[in-house]
Amino acid sequence: MAHAEGVILLDPFPRRLGRIFEAEDRARLERLGRVLWHDGTPADPAHLDAHLPEAIALIGQSPLSKERLDRAPRLRAVFNVESNFLPNVDYDECHRRGIPVLSTAPVYARPVAEMALGMAISLARRMHEADAAVRARREFKGDNHDSFLLHGKPLALIGHGNLGRALVPLLRPFTREILVHDPWIHPSVVRDQDLIPATLDECFDRARVVFLLAANTSENTGRIGATQFARMRPGSVVILASRAEIVDFPALLAAARSGHIRAGIDVWPTEPIPPDEAGRDTPNTLVQAHRCGSVPEIQPLIGRMVVDDLESILAGLPPQRCQPARLETIGRIRSKPVGTWSLSDRGKN
Repeated sequence: MAHAEGVILLDPFPRRLGRIFEAEDRARLERLGRVLWHDGTPADPAHLDAHLPEAIALIGQSPLSKERLDRAPRLRAVFNVESNFLPNVDYDECHRRGIPVLSTAPVYARPVAEMALGMAISLARRMHEADAAVRARREFKGDNHDSFLLHGKPLALIGHGNLGRALVPLLRPFTREILVHDPWIHPSVVRDQDLIPATLDECFDRARVVFLLAANTSENTGRIGATQFARMRPGSVVILASRAEIVDFPALLAAARSGHIRAGIDVWPTEPIPPDEAGRDTPNTLVQAHRCGSVPEIQPLIGRMVVDDLESILAGLPPQRCQPARLETIGRIRSKPVGTWSLSDRGKN
């Protein structure tokens, strides 16, 4: 790969370089341009502005207004390594200039999918509650009166992006009846994948487990609430593994508290989770603190995907590893940056 004459700017916070770039990938990146390594804190705006005129790539979450893009005539690609699409980039202008804005979100699909399946099984069989009962010396042998198998049951995915596509192969051994609701994907595409396109209400009517995997958009904020949960068969399971904003969160907790559903929750309306958050003590729940995707072994894949795609872009080929921002939908996405985690906590993500 020929060395490109230009600067590669790094602004990866809250990611840490040592976690996302292994030595081999650091060396590959340095063969593509003059890399300005930066770590530990957000890059100073003055530092970024000083180097934008020579920048061929930006790896990080730096704001990119049209004015900043005007100062970056050589920019070929932008990589968000926090793995989302923030509203601090002028996507229209990037599109007009042919600058792909890419996210490393696909790296989290497999670990989130595995955890979502594990949570569903635990809730269906009450494994976590049985463990707690044994430890409290109040178990009752064989107490499976309200457990159920996933095998042969209808299962539903709300959202069929990176997470949905990673989860489907894990669900295939259990059932052929996998319903999908995603208004951004044509029903024919869903059927071509041997899945069943369904309305939102059909998913809650039919499925014994509903996996909430959609990104938060301008159309779906708070869309799933008491009406949908009431449609479910009593004792069914809801797994919230994408964005808390897509549900009416108090309604989710109320449905679990009543015993009508069981809820697996990994994402929260406010993070870090407030000490007085009601979900901490709601029965019929299995709760996590936004950790479904945080598996150390996948972190180096972020850097590898970035370098793979930058190699392709500088060779005149399209990116193939990261997720591109689509002009048709990017304005509807309501991503937000990592919350007010401490610096030490952020380094773990």
